[in-house]
Amino acid sequence: MIENSTPILVGCGDITDLTTPFEQGRSPYELIAQAGQLALADAGGTGIAGAIDTVAMLRSYTDTSHRFATRLGTSRNPPKSIARRLEIEAGRYIYTWNGGNMPQYLVNLFAEALSRGEMRAALVVGGEALRTQYGVEHANLDVKWSEDPGGEPELIGDPRRGWNDHEDRHNMRAAITFYPLFENAIRGARGRSISEHMVCIGKLMAHFARVAAENPRATRRDGYSAERLITIDAENRWIGFPYPRFMVANAYIDQAAAFIVTSVGTARELGIPEAKWVYLHGCADGHDHWYVSERINFHSSPAMRAASRKALDMAGKAIGDLGVFDIYSCFSSAVEIACQELGISEDDPRGLTVTGGLPYFGGPGNSYVVHSICEMTRRLRARPGAFGLVTANGNWVTKHSYGVYSTTPFQGAWRRESPEVLQAQLDALPKPPFTEQPSGPATIETYTVMHGRKGPEFGVIVGRLNATGERFIANTPAERTVLQDLQDRDSLGRPGTVQHRDGLNTFIPA
Repeated sequence: MIENSTPILVGCGDITDLTTPFEQGRSPYELIAQAGQLALADAGGTGIAGAIDTVAMLRSYTDTSHRFATRLGTSRNPPKSIARRLEIEAGRYIYTWNGGNMPQYLVNLFAEALSRGEMRAALVVGGEALRTQYGVEHANLDVKWSEDPGGEPELIGDPRRGWNDHEDRHNMRAAITFYPLFENAIRGARGRSISEHMVCIGKLMAHFARVAAENPRATRRDGYSAERLITIDAENRWIGFPYPRFMVANAYIDQAAAFIVTSVGTARELGIPEAKWVYLHGCADGHDHWYVSERINFHSSPAMRAASRKALDMAGKAIGDLGVFDIYSCFSSAVEIACQELGISEDDPRGLTVTGGLPYFGGPGNSYVVHSICEMTRRLRARPGAFGLVTANGNWVTKHSYGVYSTTPFQGAWRRESPEVLQAQLDALPKPPFTEQPSGPATIETYTVMHGRKGPEFGVIVGRLNATGERFIANTPAERTVLQDLQDRDSLGRPGTVQHRDGLNTFIPA
């Protein structure tokens, strides 16, 4: 029996705009509202806009990072700015804290509220207009995006930044610094040389590029070969070793997406056709130790493993029962770790993405998974009875949310175990010994070399003291010869000496 309180997705819509002249100065709120209108139209039925009592918006990059801050202005209440354009009068206006996990997190959270009768329908939206923003700002056009629709949004999520003060002092504060550390650690765990591993990650991400090439909503449809992805040249320069530009999430885009979640009872009341319904059969949320320097290693994710199993168990499915996947893919290391923890091959014939992934479909900040949920919804509607898995990753392989979807009706009362139960287990996992003031002979555990447009700029080292086994983080001397040598040689396990001075650690490779 399908209970009226069962949560379902009923409408979705997304936009990728590569052509609207930036001179028009279209705001991200206008773009996101267009996606919201598409989701409303997709749901069908009558009166869906009037049934929406919650509008939730993913935090924009401009409100997340100073790197993307804009002089054009922002809304004081972004979700209400969207609702106003759609003529929706909601009781709740939610704005999330940052994290690529947050779209699926919202689905899981709202599904609980719907199952308890605490919500009638929610519209989830997100998007970025960084292509337009970049063009307007560089052309110095007189464009203003500031607006005040009234009130303050409700904030949901974890407000903590993803790095601690010690990591910050050593230039560890951005995704492009952290994910290369994972990638080199994965290489070490798999016993590969630099060249062997580059070929492997090139092949992995070429699969994503091929899917994007066939997706009319993708931003990069070149269908890059594995060889092209790992060939370094002016167009595909190093960003953070071992990642060149074509293997990094593409953020400077105009993309927006939206979906609607409601209950079976409300959908029936509004006359939304059952062909539009997609059920959430299983879900889970959990995070690894918050700061990367506290992780037991850099090539696994206990939270990914535990949360994915929790979601599958709730759905009553094994990984082999699933037909469709969208694996979060900001960088290849996130995909490699996910495949390892899920227990699937990186060349699984079912495929790993429905969109093409963040480097090729597009990486609209915190809202990418809104797009992957939309595309998963369309895929499952076209394959009645198939089951699909959406994975979502926030920060640096830190925050994880999972959703198992199908058009197959969910039977019985929809309930899930409190996420706090799983999180308590994850929080209890061990951490390695760590020192902020290392000194003496040491060995590299993992590393990266960060590049600017003119070449290598600084190195980041995660190492272990030979005498105590304590982990530390450090930078290398900024000399180009040191940095180039660190990158050219296989430096995993490389010896050297670390010293502490004035709150900073410096590692001198042998």
